[in-house]
Amino acid sequence: MKFASIDIGSNAVRLLFCNVIEDKGKVSFKKSELIRIPLRLGEDAFLRKRITQQKAARLITTMKAFKHLISVHEVIDYKACATAALRAAENRDDIIKRIRVEAKLNVEVIDGKTEASIIYSNHAADQIDKGGSYMYVDIGGGSTELTLISKGKTIASKSFNIGTILLLYDKVGKDTWLEFKEWVRKSAQGKGDITAIGSGGNINKLYKMSEKKGSNPLPYKKLKLLAAHIESYSTKDRVKILGLNPDRADVIVPAAKILLTIMKSAGIKNIMVPEIGLSDGIVRGLYQKYKSKRRR
Repeated sequence: MKFASIDIGSNAVRLLFCNVIEDKGKVSFKKSELIRIPLRLGEDAFLRKRITQQKAARLITTMKAFKHLISVHEVIDYKACATAALRAAENRDDIIKRIRVEAKLNVEVIDGKTEASIIYSNHAADQIDKGGSYMYVDIGGGSTELTLISKGKTIASKSFNIGTILLLYDKVGKDTWLEFKEWVRKSAQGKGDITAIGSGGNINKLYKMSEKKGSNPLPYKKLKLLAAHIESYSTKDRVKILGLNPDRADVIVPAAKILLTIMKSAGIKNIMVPEIGLSDGIVRGLYQKYKSKRRR
């Protein structure tokens, strides 16, 4: 069976097709296809407080294309969610209405806590030692979602308006930054050795650039050296020499800064990167909904 999810983010819009395989009581999720369109809605939303006509037109065209692909793939169910960029846009209701009317797609604008919950619902239970402590981190263009898990239970969860695009354009105030670091520090107190679990395009890219493979964790020290290496190049040379996509080359540095700040504030020595994100969590939710209906 196949499901589809749409993640309308601050830096890019993604459409994920995922096959769900049931075999003798076991369920596996296999990504079939991922389409990523770098619209940079966050530049409009965070700098101008609204989505411009040009970006809105591109978004709606993208949504029309996604709807056609969803129809062709004949999925069991699909869902579209929008995060920080549309949360911040004053004209989000108009944008959502246009997508519903012109692209025939319903989009749900989710808050930061819901976003963190969907992302954590993903693979977290499969990846962690029930007796350990973990900081789940998702870094986007307009927000960073954090969830602290200890001994198999969620201890704390918070969404901060600190993202790669906001940092890139110097839109994160000192008070917000201090509050962020203090929350991480206090939440980590008394939890022993904490391992980070990271998601989001930039964290995935940093992990790949570190040449780590499989489920091997990325140490803080190696991440710090890698971040300094990337920052030593101009944005142009990150594309030309390091092979980064143009829409990744500028935001990967602030992403590394956010991640390193979290790890340093919490005393975290390693981060696991299972290459998951909001789209994967949406698919899992769709499957659970389908399974509940089937039981009834």
